[in-house]
Amino acid sequence: MTRYVDEDLHGAEFRECDLTGARLIGVVMQDAVIDGLVTNLVVNGVEVTEYVEAELDRRYPVRVLIRSGDLADLREAARRLHADWAATIERIRRAPGIESRGVNDEWSAAQTLRHLVFVHDSWFRRCCLGSTELFTPMGIGPAVEPYREAHGIDLSLDPSLDEIVRVRAAQAAELESWLDKATAAQLAAPAPVPEDDVWPPYARGRSVRQCLGTVLNETFEHHGFCVRDLDLIEGEKP
Repeated sequence: MTRYVDEDLHGAEFRECDLTGARLIGVVMQDAVIDGLVTNLVVNGVEVTEYVEAELDRRYPVRVLIRSGDLADLREAARRLHADWAATIERIRRAPGIESRGVNDEWSAAQTLRHLVFVHDSWFRRCCLGSTELFTPMGIGPAVEPYREAHGIDLSLDPSLDEIVRVRAAQAAELESWLDKATAAQLAAPAPVPEDDVWPPYARGRSVRQCLGTVLNETFEHHGFCVRDLDLIEGEKP
């Protein structure tokens, strides 16, 4: 384990880092922000993860629906997520050009939507439906090779907001239509991931329900990131 002793890390940023098992002893941590997959976090002897999760559930009740095993809850979760994104897209339309702006090295709203195009193609169509079709070219997936520009992805594309929204609307309708007909047995079944080397490589062995959960979680989390960044952009001084 790397040890940092008497280091000045004031203003440091750790992005896409694995800090599992990290220990911060005798530190000064004021005005700090932690954003990521956080579990079993102990602060001054108090395990705070449950407090954080409960507060997030209170603020965003759709999280509870996403975790549910009940099909009615999952259908409602998909409907709410679609409605939330529709409202945010209308907000974006009221400020033309804002969809292409990013802050703090994060994706722009347009890029975020394009990533969700990829999420649907990979985690829903491949993992829930067993599809072997090429991905939608405008999608944005992981930056690592060989997945960056694989299976139909074309990073040279620069689609308009309207083009992206049309694709996302069709995908949302496809997901909701499938959920309307889905059964508990379907959700519990092993995910029918095709036997190839296309993303996601770690989906095999999961259930359809788990893969669906990834789709819903990604849709929720990226909406939060998008709204956060729109707030920052709109709050910038002219």
